[in-house]
Amino acid sequence: MDDRAHRAAHRIEGRSAAPGIALGPLVRLVPVKHDVRQHRSAAEEHQALVDALATSQLDLGVLARDAGDADAEAILSFQIALLEDDNLAAPAFALIAGGELANEAWSAAIDPEIAAYDAADDPYFRARASDLRDLRDRVLRHLAGETDQSVPAGVIVAADDMPPSTFLATDWRDGGLVLRRGSPSSHVAILARSRGVPMIVGVDVDHLENGTEALLDGNAGLLIVNPDGDMRASFCQRRAEQSEVRQAVASFSGPALTAAGELVRVMINVTGLAELRDIDPAHVDGIGLMRTEFLFQGRKKLPTEEEQYQIYKRMLEWAAGRPVTIRTLDAGGDKPIAGLTQPGDMNPFLGVRGVRLSLRHLDVFRAQLRALARAAVAGNLKVMIPMVTVPEELDRCRALFEQAVEELRREGREVQMPPLGMMVEVPAAALTIEDFNAEFFSIGSNDLIQYVAAASRDEPQLADLARPSRAVFGLIRYVVNYANRSGRETSLCGDLAGDPEQVAALLDQGLRIFSVAPAALGAVRAAIARYSGSAA
Repeated sequence: MDDRAHRAAHRIEGRSAAPGIALGPLVRLVPVKHDVRQHRSAAEEHQALVDALATSQLDLGVLARDAGDADAEAILSFQIALLEDDNLAAPAFALIAGGELANEAWSAAIDPEIAAYDAADDPYFRARASDLRDLRDRVLRHLAGETDQSVPAGVIVAADDMPPSTFLATDWRDGGLVLRRGSPSSHVAILARSRGVPMIVGVDVDHLENGTEALLDGNAGLLIVNPDGDMRASFCQRRAEQSEVRQAVASFSGPALTAAGELVRVMINVTGLAELRDIDPAHVDGIGLMRTEFLFQGRKKLPTEEEQYQIYKRMLEWAAGRPVTIRTLDAGGDKPIAGLTQPGDMNPFLGVRGVRLSLRHLDVFRAQLRALARAAVAGNLKVMIPMVTVPEELDRCRALFEQAVEELRREGREVQMPPLGMMVEVPAAALTIEDFNAEFFSIGSNDLIQYVAAASRDEPQLADLARPSRAVFGLIRYVVNYANRSGRETSLCGDLAGDPEQVAALLDQGLRIFSVAPAALGAVRAAIARYSGSAA
């Protein structure tokens, strides 16, 4: 009998990156050495790299298509955009011309880029080093004629790191993930949370043995190797309880009513049309946030006015008269766009982003405003401006929008000026909200929290600070109260709105319009139904 069955349970602490629990055998993934021993001519080595780059791009395109969600598409678009940039591989081709093998030349070209990302001060850019390693290793595998590593379902994977493409190619049913590297803000962590895969990071995986049974608690950031009978029984009970909760939550598909019968509107956040395929518009109160920046990412050229118009129009048609709030380009910060944002921005969250960027690229902004004015004819459109800090920014946007409408009318096009509102995510704007000529407000809790706490939401070491506080709730109440007095609507579209544990606190502040990720609809409706009024 295997002596591992007699070993005592061993607890290993890490950091939570995605909630949930999993029980199964450990599978240790080790880095593969991509040795290419054949010697070819310089021309053959050149062509081998050309072929490997092209095949890698095709691989990533298939993964993005099959993943079927905006998070995966946005993450993989970073790698696809790098492959489309001839400058990335140029040093490798130069080395090949000088006699280097293709695999050695490719590694020599990309490793300094990985090191630069690893050394970045900003945690967002440090997290992107994993994407570059993924890209490097994918090309090396094709050069060596290797296939991707296969992982069976129902296991707990342990590795130094895991690239996004490997995660997306893995069957995670009843499985979990334990990494040495990475952080809760990494791309893999984002994917794990969106797919319900428990994940922890910061674990020394060198001594974990293949086949050993383990219990992964993503909520507590804990891995238990060789769990005893009591631990396994506790796991089975927790899994049954979670299944019951999920079934109960799924039953909340009608109007959102508090325990006292008050109606609360619950809308959805989306990035594109693909997310709407499996959603019945009759089951939601509209789209509270459509993020347009994903139309701009991972492309060689920025989207044209016509391309944007067609997408906005189809979204309005899907909503069938329900409100659709489209946010103008919110690039910068954690959403860089090649050729538009500043890659050298030393403090991107406090830099040229949102409306600040749009007002510096008027040609791009005007094209978007024209597309929105044309689409407004097709439905109940509302447009909001991100990262507004002072009233003059919103005033200028309104003037540019009105100019775009007049230009289109002179061209003989059918257009409409939709209501223009603003994101409330900068504390300066929240504190002086009465000064802004906005027709509605949408509170962006993700940025508001990090700006109030002066703690980056992408820095895992500051997670205890970058969370909702009395100061944040006080600003939300201030904005909601002013909006109610002035007859304007206020919604909240950040992650805070989709957290069932925070729903009661938000309702206590007077908020009555939530906009959440589609996956959070049931849980938020269930939390609203339990609300019986402020305890104050």
